[in-house]
Amino acid sequence: MLLILCGNLKAERCHSPLVSGLQPASFRSSSQLSDSHGPGFAKLNRREGAGGWSPQSSDRDQWLEVDLAGRTQVTAVATQGRYGSSDWQTAYLLMFSDTGHNWRQYRQEGSRGAFPGNSNADSVVQHKLQHPVIARFIRLIPLDWNRNGRIGLRLEAYGCPYDSDLVSFAGHSSLLFRLGPTLKQMETESFYLKFKTMKNSGVILHMEGQNEQSLTLELEKGKLVLLFRKGRRLSPESRFVVSSGSLLDDQHWHHVSVEHHSNHLNLTVDKNTAWMQIPASLSLWVNNQFSFVQMSVGAGRDLDSNRNFQGCLENLVYNGLNLVHLAKQSDHRVTAKGNVTFACSEPVSVAATFTGPHSFLRLPGGGGASPPGMSVALQFRTWDEEGLLLTFDLPRQEGAVWLYLSRARLHLQTHRPGRAPRHLRAGHQTLKRLLAPSGSALNDGQWHSVDLTSAPGHLTITVDGVDRDTHAGPQTLITTGGHLFFGGCPAEGSGQGCTNPFGAFQGCMRLLAVNKQPVDLISVQQRLMGDYSHLQIDMCGIIDRCSPSHCEHGGGCTQSWSSFHCNCSGTGYSGATCHSSVYEQSCEAYKHRGNASGYYYIDVDGSGPIKPQLIYCDMTEDKTWMEIQHNNTELTRVRPSAGGSQHRAHFEYASDDQQLEAVIRRSEGCQQELAYHCRSSRLLNTPASTQVLFSFDVGNGPLVVSVEAGSPLDDGRWHRVQAERNVKQAWLRLDRLPAATKEAPADGHTHLQLNSQLFIGGTASRQRGFRGCLRGLQLNGVGLDLEQRARVTPGVRAGCPGHCSSYGGLCRHGGRCLEGPKSFSCDCRASAYAGAFCRTEVSVSFKPETTISYTFLEQTENEGNRSSNAPPASTSSDTTLTAENISLSFRTGQSPALLLYVGSSREEYLALLLNKQERLEVRYRLDPGKRGETLRSKVKNLADRRLHSVAVSRLADSVSLQIDQNEVEDFNLTADVEFNGVRSLILGKVHSQSGSVGAGQPVVNAIRRDSALIGGLIAVAIFILASALAVLARFLYGRKETRGKKAETRRHPEQLSE
Repeated sequence: MLLILCGNLKAERCHSPLVSGLQPASFRSSSQLSDSHGPGFAKLNRREGAGGWSPQSSDRDQWLEVDLAGRTQVTAVATQGRYGSSDWQTAYLLMFSDTGHNWRQYRQEGSRGAFPGNSNADSVVQHKLQHPVIARFIRLIPLDWNRNGRIGLRLEAYGCPYDSDLVSFAGHSSLLFRLGPTLKQMETESFYLKFKTMKNSGVILHMEGQNEQSLTLELEKGKLVLLFRKGRRLSPESRFVVSSGSLLDDQHWHHVSVEHHSNHLNLTVDKNTAWMQIPASLSLWVNNQFSFVQMSVGAGRDLDSNRNFQGCLENLVYNGLNLVHLAKQSDHRVTAKGNVTFACSEPVSVAATFTGPHSFLRLPGGGGASPPGMSVALQFRTWDEEGLLLTFDLPRQEGAVWLYLSRARLHLQTHRPGRAPRHLRAGHQTLKRLLAPSGSALNDGQWHSVDLTSAPGHLTITVDGVDRDTHAGPQTLITTGGHLFFGGCPAEGSGQGCTNPFGAFQGCMRLLAVNKQPVDLISVQQRLMGDYSHLQIDMCGIIDRCSPSHCEHGGGCTQSWSSFHCNCSGTGYSGATCHSSVYEQSCEAYKHRGNASGYYYIDVDGSGPIKPQLIYCDMTEDKTWMEIQHNNTELTRVRPSAGGSQHRAHFEYASDDQQLEAVIRRSEGCQQELAYHCRSSRLLNTPASTQVLFSFDVGNGPLVVSVEAGSPLDDGRWHRVQAERNVKQAWLRLDRLPAATKEAPADGHTHLQLNSQLFIGGTASRQRGFRGCLRGLQLNGVGLDLEQRARVTPGVRAGCPGHCSSYGGLCRHGGRCLEGPKSFSCDCRASAYAGAFCRTEVSVSFKPETTISYTFLEQTENEGNRSSNAPPASTSSDTTLTAENISLSFRTGQSPALLLYVGSSREEYLALLLNKQERLEVRYRLDPGKRGETLRSKVKNLADRRLHSVAVSRLADSVSLQIDQNEVEDFNLTADVEFNGVRSLILGKVHSQSGSVGAGQPVVNAIRRDSALIGGLIAVAIFILASALAVLARFLYGRKETRGKKAETRRHPEQLSE
């Protein structure tokens, strides 16, 4: 209670009015309507003058600025309109600065940064800042106002004075601290500091301990890098690097904290924290000897002045000791080198932000330069590869000059009528230097300098002072014939003679100079020189949308000025932010897609943090198994151990602990040497009529994403719904239809804050209830146990039938779908196939003497009176066929060869064989009094040891034959059309006792075996290979007007081998 009370008292103490007591000289504005509308009258609840501030014109270029007379902690702001008027602003931006230049916009967490304003002239609207602002100057920029009036403003800011210890380094100075033994061997070590700088690289601090261990904190290209090192070697085993932040050279304060405990390290830059685990190779060293005995601030170990820090530090605290305060007291443990000042001395740099395609800056050309020629210099930073930096017309309408970016390189093009354009290019060396470490070029967000110089005899462009391109000759002299246009051109029809074929520049510029004369951008802002449009002067509004990256799961982030893009290649995820997994979450899902057993990538938590894993899926008829291998699959002899009968075995699975736990948690059951009993989990599905809606509201109004199915969704089939909202977009997908998306605003809300219960299948008031089945609800990769909740919720029950209506089509080749309480299976007994989906051919390998025979026996009606030892009577007189369908596949290198033979008790038969010419023959003998008929195919070379498929179909006297993908061949029989007394079917060698194939009197040696006789169809699939004959047969034997039979078969299940 004491701590809470003290915290509240401190917050109350830092809420004092800051503006009401200031003098009029502390107020500045972009303009004023009259003296009585001046900025000094803009105090809350005051009525002096005209009752507040109003600018000369109401537009978005107006601002009101307050000097708080010192660095102050601001915790809230309040606004009013102008007293007794129709003038007030309805929205505004809050800016802050330490120097009155280089302004920075305040942004509320998860919002676009604009504050709601007033709805009338007198009511006060106050906003408490989510995080305090520390600044000397604040500025309000009205964005919108009462359209029946104009901008009118009175304001107040609340907070308290801010005190800190500052130190400034000019790039050749440093502080050396020799730390005493009291700072050593602490359980948790930390240091905190704030810094600001305009230089993108430099060592902020360097700490050394015993045995040459060291820690270095430095800036590299605007990013903060923390380096642990053991010794002076640069091998990976002896160093550990962590980086965070971006664009930290913006001359604004940035907060840094480093906390170390055990083998973990937290690095925080502003609001972004990186949690890291120190590698095992360094963890022991770090744990035992992390405490340092010497710290150099502002410079590194090697005293290289080019790597020294240039900027300001504030409140450097190491293990609770304020080191800057220690240096200010001239403590004997501190040594100062060079010019160290205990204040923040920073140069004034005025930048301009080109915010969009309509931005431009027009400056006078500075003609009449002596000596003849001209020069232009500037610095820029951007994320875009293309954009116009500068253009101007040559004197006397002799042409035009364009300086622009193309493919992240600098180009200069001069065009004179009647002459070929002249090109210069620079940035190639910069491109090569930058592409190696970072893959970027002049659009890397860093500041780059550009110099354009023209003098008699040469024309030169230079990038970053080192990369240049020059043309020499008498025609290289260029001068400006009028105005210089930076960043773009005015709108067409303005009559200013500016053309831009290269696109507008979006980014920041600073340090502009024309003919070596610096450009005063503040004078431009005050309309004292030049002209501009859609420009933010005295600030650089560049934002790094890739730091921290919103691209999940290791997706690469690239960006332009206004947006970012995620490259999800090779990550296993897709979507605008690489959020959605491209893999299924279970083997069951692959089974529902019709996939057979095999290895598949499984992403058990969908878009969650667990990585996909390669798992073998065993698709059996009744269940689907995920098989995860481990290192102890071989038989292990258990030897008695001393003191008991226990045996300890170590299992190391191919999946890590997190992946294995997720698989077990989402499974219905697990089997291993140990048994696991796991919770059930199902998939989300929310059908509604023919349309599925995904709606949400993050504070800026409701947003709805819809998908139209094109057909009613109450069709009794399962439908899959996936919905996602991220900072980039919201999208919704139904089944396999294209996803519907809606883009989020470029600076939209980022957080969706929900605090109520989750209601499934209806609203909190039990309205708009869903009637049907839901399964497998997952939120951000976390599965919710719907079955458990269903058991305790009235009107809801666990389980849902109806799988065959959705997945019955996966049962192939005549397999029948069998409904289960939680899944389905395929009954393959009526097909020529086996397996989970009746797609696996039953196989047998034939040797030269191998025979497979099926004998069809019809039991007599008095079977029940027969002795159990007596064989069943065999009668086939009533078995008459008028049609057959046969399909088989074979492979052989022998001819002639018999493939299939069907015989009868009445000397009739049907046979398929290869003749000596390696062609297929179909032989029918349906009339015992006549010779058999031979139907020969035209397809050749069937004994080529390749797999061939055969399909034979007869209906009465019409016979069709198709081999492989060849055309169907049609034949007609001239004899009888009835196949009487069908008795046996033989594959392989026919053992004849009373005749031959030609005579039609084979005797089949039948061996009884269970077979299937369903609906008058006998189904068998056989895969055969021998040195003489290889046959893969799928025989579908159809008959009409038959009664139920028993089938006997003998099969040889040898596997195929070459």
